[in-house]
Amino acid sequence: MVSSAASPVGSASGRTMTATATIRAIQANIERVIKGKARAVELAIVALLARGHLLIEDVPGVGKTTLAHSLARSLDGTFRRIQFTSDLLPSDILGVSIFDQRRQAFEFKPGPLFANVVLADEINRTTPKTQSSLLEAMNDGQVSVDGHTHPLPAPFMVVATQNPMEYHGTFPLPESQLDRFLLRLRIGYPEPAEEKKILDRQMVAHPAEDLKPVASVPEVIELQRLADSVRMEESLKEYLLAIVAETRQSDLLALGVSPRGALALQTAAKALALVRGRDYCLPDDLKELAPAVLSHRVLIRPGLGGAGGAGGRFEEAEQVIQDLVESVPVPL
Repeated sequence: MVSSAASPVGSASGRTMTATATIRAIQANIERVIKGKARAVELAIVALLARGHLLIEDVPGVGKTTLAHSLARSLDGTFRRIQFTSDLLPSDILGVSIFDQRRQAFEFKPGPLFANVVLADEINRTTPKTQSSLLEAMNDGQVSVDGHTHPLPAPFMVVATQNPMEYHGTFPLPESQLDRFLLRLRIGYPEPAEEKKILDRQMVAHPAEDLKPVASVPEVIELQRLADSVRMEESLKEYLLAIVAETRQSDLLALGVSPRGALALQTAAKALALVRGRDYCLPDDLKELAPAVLSHRVLIRPGLGGAGGAGGRFEEAEQVIQDLVESVPVPL
């Protein structure tokens, strides 16, 4: 048992212990529904604590929407789901200004984007015009409608799902949209034993409907602040920049990682350290996160990759980033 003298209330170690307990509660709550996918659950929480947005790309039916729904229900905040279709308009997401006859003035009616967690379901089934309406919200935490700027609630997170690009009826996300997502991940098919549990659990009702909040909005905001304060030594920053430089010099890539991508990797690494109970980063944090953070921000040279992502199939881009990371010396 840790004495109160060893971990005084308000100390850095005490705050980290409290944060760890809250994070474990969120993880356990989500894993009541998402079985056997601990890494996907962990990365979803990393995105939340890093004030980032999450893109889940996988085939239909593997639990993309369920993961987003379970994360949202674990927080005592607002949640909205937007089903992206080819006829969806920007105003359907952002909201509209309606003329009030009594006041003789326009009144803004917020759209479903005004929530703490927004599920953008099958985001690549809508047109580029509607996709681009999310750019300001995801980058600045606000939306501009009819010349007026409206702040979004904090915390604010977009969890987007999409089917692979070769599926019919999809519109590839442009590089500018992909760059707004902190992480891109796959869930994958469950193991046979876990799939049997899914069959048993969902005979009556969807298990995500039974989840109760385990973290309040103020607690999430405090976790985000603690993630900001996680230490990253100068040698690790130089290691991070060396990885980014390799993407810009590689013969396999036509487009390397931008400064925004470098900042995203740093922010995600700090959040991962906090999720794992540390107030400092390790080289392994950067190595582990690099494929998920950087693979959708690069462009594979024509003739070397497929047609997905920001320039190549998901797996190919991830492998290129992984190989580049392995080629960079780890700081001692």
